[in-house]
Amino acid sequence: MIMMFLFSGRIAAFVEKHPTVKMLALSFLVMIGVVLLIEGWDAEKAHDLHLKNYVYFAMAFSFAVEMLNLQLRKKSKPVELHEPHMDDIQPESK
Repeated sequence: MIMMFLFSGRIAAFVEKHPTVKMLALSFLVMIGVVLLIEGWDAEKAHDLHLKNYVYFAMAFSFAVEMLNLQLRKKSKPVELHEPHMDDIQPESK
């Protein structure tokens, strides 16, 4: 827990700087939620299918691909997302 507190600021800054990592983390959370639902439905069947092995492999592969992408884009400026402003929204014409 102490390690989490010590590095949380750096990790948050890294994730904020690289939006693709944010999307990857969100997809991991969704995938973990689906696995938990499947295991809650029928734990023995999920164990027989080796579901966790497939999920861990998919997560590791996705993470490796994202790290390669970050290395490839290291020389270029990272993607910046801009929040919409109320001034940008045009009223509908009637």
